[in-house]
Amino acid sequence: MSNILEKITESNKTIREYSDIIPDIAIILGTGLGALADEIENRVVIPYEKIRHFPISTVHGHSGNLVMGKLEGKPVIAMQGRFHFYEGYNMAEIAFPVRVMKRLGAKTIIISNAAGGMNRNFQRGDLMLISDHINLMGVNPLIGPNEEKLGPRFPDMSQAYNQKLISLAETIALEDGIKLHKGVYAGLTGPMLETPAEYRMLIKMGADAVGMSTVPEVIVANHMGMRVLGISCITDLAIEGVVEKVHFQEILDAATRSEPIMTHLVKKVIKNIDL
Repeated sequence: MSNILEKITESNKTIREYSDIIPDIAIILGTGLGALADEIENRVVIPYEKIRHFPISTVHGHSGNLVMGKLEGKPVIAMQGRFHFYEGYNMAEIAFPVRVMKRLGAKTIIISNAAGGMNRNFQRGDLMLISDHINLMGVNPLIGPNEEKLGPRFPDMSQAYNQKLISLAETIALEDGIKLHKGVYAGLTGPMLETPAEYRMLIKMGADAVGMSTVPEVIVANHMGMRVLGISCITDLAIEGVVEKVHFQEILDAATRSEPIMTHLVKKVIKNIDL
């Protein structure tokens, strides 16, 4: 995106016309997981189409709103729906809202998604903390000229997902009896689901779950020095030798059923997070 600093400034100016909240925490709510935004107190809801330079979400299950307010006593900003490469947006556009939220004040970002599970220990509806990812999208949001005011030319990704946040989520899950896995997320472009051969390849590469999002946002969040917590909702299973035909509505339904658990976990993480 050319003139990215100018575009960030203009987006922020538009948002400030609706709210003067300085968020500590940003949240991206993936497919079927947007109800957490309803838990935000004194919330201000801004449709994406009202924000200059924001893309428009076209996927069913993504409301397309930016929500600002307080959650568990902390100021937050939440994306009710995200953008995907398969919608026709480029990587810089997909990750642009992360840059906007960081410049508004957010230092930590919690990113959720719906994903296919490939680990034999997974069941549909389980949650998985993302410990690492494999970028198989064939492109990267940092390609092109680097704006040093946003981050370094060669950002380190050795700890793309913050270990302290992962440990906090694990502790909460243990205390509250939440079934919680940890694993590697593989990011592909979509929009089709993978073939049995592709699933076998991903399993051999070390991936536990696969989806069509998250990776661009995580790369840009790390580029800007944000702490990242990633959580996948396992909405369908692609265990080696057992690949079942699945329809998008089934994925959406599975994410919706798991939503209360995801909401509880994220709220408790926010409540106990060290800012």
